[in-house]
Amino acid sequence: MSCQHNCGACGSCGGGELLLTPAELSLLERLAQTPFLPVGKGEYPVFLEEAGRSPAEWGAALLALEQKGLIRLDYDLPLKGCDYKGYEACSLRGSMALTARGQDVVEQIEIQGIEG
Repeated sequence: MSCQHNCGACGSCGGGELLLTPAELSLLERLAQTPFLPVGKGEYPVFLEEAGRSPAEWGAALLALEQKGLIRLDYDLPLKGCDYKGYEACSLRGSMALTARGQDVVEQIEIQGIEG
């Protein structure tokens, strides 16, 4: 994956700063506490475990984190014991987790903090 702009915004350029929206940061923090969370697939990724943002905003954050290589969305790996209540309209139900790069970013955030 290459951003073609060498700006560092997606993190794939290998340098620069990684830009995260508040929704993306919230998801990373949540995945740092709970290693696997449910996700559904409709028109866009669906995450219903957190309030405070619209489904479209959560979906955009999930896609952005996946593109940045920070999370993995596995629609073929549902969580055992999860009833997926609320995800009935989703064509696929699976799980999400931090990648190794995502874990590194979470650790850097915890060590260095975040500049606002």
